[in-house]
Amino acid sequence: MDADSDVALDILITNVVCVFRTRCHLNLRKIALEGANVIYKRDVGESVVDLAAYTVSYGPRCRLTRVTGGLLSLNRSEEEAKFGARRLARSLQKLGFQVIFTDFKVVNVLAVCNMPFEIRLPEFTKNNRPHASYEPELHPAVCYRIKSLRATLQIFSTGSITVTGPNVKAVATAVEQIYPFVFESRKEIL
Repeated sequence: MDADSDVALDILITNVVCVFRTRCHLNLRKIALEGANVIYKRDVGESVVDLAAYTVSYGPRCRLTRVTGGLLSLNRSEEEAKFGARRLARSLQKLGFQVIFTDFKVVNVLAVCNMPFEIRLPEFTKNNRPHASYEPELHPAVCYRIKSLRATLQIFSTGSITVTGPNVKAVATAVEQIYPFVFESRKEIL
């Protein structure tokens, strides 16, 4: 096994955060009282709509949060995010709001990837010092930042890597870029 060989790594997208605008004022109290599956948090100024109850077995499971600055959607993929956001806009129109669905944008993607080996974190940090930081007293993972992709990777000694990036493509590219570096610091099997 060497770093240049083609290795198939499974990247599991666990969360996609999207924002969009409705271009109208939303009365959170009215949404909470008349809408289905809504939790109103008056002290925080947000309303949470859980669309999981609306979906059937083939539909997406998503959670949409209306905070005072805009709408936020938490999902499992970019396609589900857009579908869920449009679905929320439609349900708000049915409540009587003049909603116009605009400015949809994916802002954050969280993914997990498992390497087929364990990693020696002190050695990895030493070899990649400008981009990697490791404080074992504070956190059990190395924080590795790739500024060009705007991605942050949390690398654990077990070989598990948590990646945060602006979109799915950046997450996949970050895993491809980090693989040769973690391969150099892998633990040898005795």
